[in-house]
Amino acid sequence: MIRYAMIAAAALALGCAASAAAKGIVLEANGARADGEWGGEFGAGYDFGAAGFHVTPAIGVLVHGSDEDDDTTALYGRVEGTYAIPAFAELGVGARFSGDRTQAYGTVAMPLAPMIALKGNAGKGYAALGLRARF
Repeated sequence: MIRYAMIAAAALALGCAASAAAKGIVLEANGARADGEWGGEFGAGYDFGAAGFHVTPAIGVLVHGSDEDDDTTALYGRVEGTYAIPAFAELGVGARFSGDRTQAYGTVAMPLAPMIALKGNAGKGYAALGLRARF
């Protein structure tokens, strides 16, 4: 629980530091392999940026099956730093925090529509592919 409080505090600090450059809410839905499980990853964050650079702290939940055929959830926090190449892609790096694990990863997002992008994340022990909406 302390780890999630630290993640929230870090997100708040980033938010205060970059509030003048706020872009908006970010929602994601991914198929993911994380924490040793396959499942659906659903997250929400807030995007800050200027001059093509973005910082996006977020929180979410990984929903995955268990041995008892019931769905299980795992909370996570993450922060991403990216650079957007207009009309082509957004490239960057991120860190995902879940339980006692911190996983670094690379990320790429390709625009499908003005507010929608196909997004993929990949790192040691973590991979996700899905859609991102930025409002």
